[in-house]
Amino acid sequence: MDLATLLGLVGAVGVMIGAIVLGGNVVVFIDVPSIVIVIGGTTFVVLFRTTFAQFLGSFKVAMGAFLHKSVAPTDLIEEAVALANVARREGLLALEGKQISHPFLQTGIGLCIDGHPPEVVQKVLSKDINLTIQRQEAGYGVFKATAEVAPAMGMIGTLIGLVQMLSNMSDPKSIGPAMAVALLTTLYGAVIANAVATPIAEKLKLRSGEEKLSKTLILESISGIQEGLNPRVLEQLLMTYLPESQRQSSGKD
Repeated sequence: MDLATLLGLVGAVGVMIGAIVLGGNVVVFIDVPSIVIVIGGTTFVVLFRTTFAQFLGSFKVAMGAFLHKSVAPTDLIEEAVALANVARREGLLALEGKQISHPFLQTGIGLCIDGHPPEVVQKVLSKDINLTIQRQEAGYGVFKATAEVAPAMGMIGTLIGLVQMLSNMSDPKSIGPAMAVALLTTLYGAVIANAVATPIAEKLKLRSGEEKLSKTLILESISGIQEGLNPRVLEQLLMTYLPESQRQSSGKD
């Protein structure tokens, strides 16, 4: 579980709910037609902009914002160098049965053990990286679209409410409550866009970058192991994927 994502979401929603509760009547913030316009309208417009498969797949991708467990590149480098040492001393077949923490690294090592040539291994792993990034970008796009559409649907709901309010100006007492209901759609749209959809989209973008870095590092590791590259040279090569400060820290260790 990603604590930062969970804490951020719960905290943002909690602050808003707290302000509503402290302000008085909670019921005035609930309006079914407004909810239908914003949530229903946003859902259908986003579905209009994407494919059905992308729309449904985005929810599975979004779970990565909450359940993603980051793997430190330094840990991957350490594991790759250890595997390279074994392969250099005893051959690639000696890696069979080794405990490997990262599934993508395990897949690559398995391809090497099976005797596939380097170009085939590179092609398979590169294809995996590209397809993974495409799926994540599709999920990111759905939530980015939601962030764009929700405020617009909120404004549309407000305009509908204002038209209905102005058509009933004969009853002055109804103007205040009607105006409040009209503004609720704008509120709902703003909350969905800024407290839910945009943060999830940005977190997915961040996770996609992290995963691309990790898998590219692993791809480089597999290539070096299969070519029989000196483990020390491989380590120096993989260190280039780290920021300068982390390289120095790792070098001291």
